Amino acid sequence: MYKGFQIMPHVQYIYTEASESLCGVKLEVNKYQYLITGRVYEGKVYTGLCNWYEKWDRLTLSQRKGLNHRYHLGCGCKIRPCYYLPCFATSKKECIWTDMLSNFGHSGHQAKHYACIERMEGYCSWYRGWAPPDKTIINATDP
Repeated sequence: MYKGFQIMPHVQYIYTEASESLCGVKLEVNKYQYLITGRVYEGKVYTGLCNWYEKWDRLTLSQRKGLNHRYHLGCGCKIRPCYYLPCFATSKKECIWTDMLSNFGHSGHQAKHYACIERMEGYCSWYRGWAPPDKTIINATDP
């Protein structure tokens, strides 16, 4: 599955640096299916250590649902990483990402089970996914 046809109708290669020390990623081609994020530059698709990449079978159900149904609800939102306390949102369009406090980063509980989506009156907040998103309620108790 590929999203981005409007920018790149066909992707034959994904480019990365030659080694991890240069932020390159090592993928086992033709062995696993991957989720790979990256950027398009001068007609080529690039990825690296700063992008999200994961073996597809290691994604949680929440992440798979997020990719297919939920993450687009947060396109107007900004995820702001929190590296140390206290952390505060500086606008109603921000979700504070606290996984960095415990050094889990992309593999932390919040990243695995929540989606930052736009809610009532343009506020963004974390959504766990137990029920369809209710844009009339802002749940400040979620991470």
